[in-house]
Amino acid sequence: MKIQIKQISSDLVWPLRHRVMYPNLPFDAIKLENDDKGMHFGLYKGKNLISVVSLFKTGKVFQFRKFATEVRHQGKGYGSLLLSYIIAFAKQAGAEKLWCNARLSAAAFYSKFGFELTSIRSTSNDIDFVIMEYLYLS
Repeated sequence: MKIQIKQISSDLVWPLRHRVMYPNLPFDAIKLENDDKGMHFGLYKGKNLISVVSLFKTGKVFQFRKFATEVRHQGKGYGSLLLSYIIAFAKQAGAEKLWCNARLSAAAFYSKFGFELTSIRSTSNDIDFVIMEYLYLS
């Protein structure tokens, strides 16, 4: 089955975000206040949207947020494909830094791609987070 990554509208990322990240919260809780200013990407397997991420740009600094892959498709490399795509996309768009507020439980995953832990940690909805950064060397 064909794998395709494409830019999509925010309303297409919301249902997957909700199912995977915060199924016990109200649907509107997964919407970001600046979703209308972001770039949203989806990885499709055939016609099925199975992984999403949202990317926000401030100057030469990019942040990705709400990275989610359907539970039954996790661990199969789809998230890795989408993250690799985002890293390359940001580089081509002139990024000097790409960062995320990663779930601490996912830090090892991001480290495999060259993201480095910072000392900035937080907890939200009983989930521990750490800021991770990817620096582009020119």
